[in-house]
Amino acid sequence: MGTTSAVRQVLRWTVRNATSSVCSPLQFGRWSLQPLCIRCRLFCSSSSSLPSGQHNHEAATLWRKTVTELSLRSLADMGFTDTQAEQIYESVSKARGGSAAKHALSSLTALFVLGLNPSSVLKILEKCPELYTVKESQLQQRIGNLRKLGLVEGSLQRVVAHYPQILTAPVKTIKSVVVFLREKCLFTAQQVTDILRDSPAIVQENLAQLEYKFQYVYFRMGIKQTEMVKSRLFRFTLDEVRCRHSFLERRGLYQTPDKKGQTAIINPKLDSILNIDQDTFLTDVAKASAEEYDVFQRLMAREWREQEQQEQHGNIEVDSDDEEEEDDEEEEETGGKSGYRKRRKK
Repeated sequence: MGTTSAVRQVLRWTVRNATSSVCSPLQFGRWSLQPLCIRCRLFCSSSSSLPSGQHNHEAATLWRKTVTELSLRSLADMGFTDTQAEQIYESVSKARGGSAAKHALSSLTALFVLGLNPSSVLKILEKCPELYTVKESQLQQRIGNLRKLGLVEGSLQRVVAHYPQILTAPVKTIKSVVVFLREKCLFTAQQVTDILRDSPAIVQENLAQLEYKFQYVYFRMGIKQTEMVKSRLFRFTLDEVRCRHSFLERRGLYQTPDKKGQTAIINPKLDSILNIDQDTFLTDVAKASAEEYDVFQRLMAREWREQEQQEQHGNIEVDSDDEEEEDDEEEEETGGKSGYRKRRKK
């Protein structure tokens, strides 16, 4: 459902609620007929000239003014089936504290104005019930920030539907990831947009682990940024990348390029290493059996655990050395003072 369709749905839903509010003794919200006429003229006459973000914001404002209370009736009027409305109502009721009930209506409004249909909205909220508790101002700010980063209509909706948790990440967090990708990894602005579109979970990944994964692929595997983006590298964990690469390397099927980028063999592309299932990887790329790879994975897991333990032990030793140095310094100071006292006694 496009933005225009979403706005039309909002208007139809708004008019229907306005009529029922006037004619029915049950009041679901405060309504003013004059703003409706003004806003209807605005949408009908100027919709094509309004920017997408402003257009959506106007629709959201109109929708929110119609109903100020979340109920089964209001959910049904939004387009949810009775079963879907009950699911949402129960989810909001079970949520901790009063923030879910307070912000649920604005969360639903924001998702509808993005152009998502009721079924998609329900799936999103099932994936990420935390969205019920996000303030409207925060949602609008986060959606606006994603648009600024190049996620235009169509891409933005697909990203939110696939990974709704991106709307729970503060703008500051996403900006820090973008800065990291631009300044530390030297991706272009368009490549960063492509990464956010194809691997949105990157916004909640630890930056230290992210940096290690990038450096491993860049230096150990000799892969450049363009190929990383094309292969959607950031969809995969470091262990997944490292295990397949190491398996190929130890079988003599992959070499780290030299300083000139040359290798004695032709390395398989990163895309053909990562974006295939395990059976295809073993048959077409590694030329190995599942049993061999299973044994290798267990050996690698044990090897990595030992490395981690050694690193942790090394950190402990460094700390203990620092403490010993501090003790030595204290002994020197006290020794100096005691020696001075002994000389005074003589």
